[in-house]
Amino acid sequence: MFSRDCAQFEIQTAAGSSLVVLANHFKSKGFGSPATSNAKRKRQAARTATIYRQLRQKHDFIAVIGDLNDTPDSDPLSPLFHQTGLKDISELEGFDDGGRPGTFKNGTASNKIDYILLSPALFDKATAGGIFRMGVWGGKNGDLFPHFPEITREVEAASDHAAIWAELDV
Repeated sequence: MFSRDCAQFEIQTAAGSSLVVLANHFKSKGFGSPATSNAKRKRQAARTATIYRQLRQKHDFIAVIGDLNDTPDSDPLSPLFHQTGLKDISELEGFDDGGRPGTFKNGTASNKIDYILLSPALFDKATAGGIFRMGVWGGKNGDLFPHFPEITREVEAASDHAAIWAELDV
């Protein structure tokens, strides 16, 4: 089902709450036919949505995170975005995307493929969020956004994905 496991972690917070994290890396668009890749990502999203709904019976604080390899309006991700009530951290007021909503390569909207999706109760505990691009080379000359000075060319970038983050008061 999964290209990589849908790892499940349960974390006890200092306040005594339980936080469940489902970490994912869905099927890439880069290999195989678009129809086959889309169908596999949709199966992965549907299974993750089922796991999430099962967890909701016992847990209030759940995060589905990772590289889902598709945009939020795509059909393959519809089981997560339209059938669960999960909320994207990028919807948080004050979310800092630096004017670029995407997390992959140059950060365009069509490259919004990495997510922190939160159960409604956990979203209510979010205090901040953003996209950290300092390890990514942006654009042909690396000048679309700031990066670490040690990165002088694209091959030296830490990743082609920027880090998306959330601060939670749990």
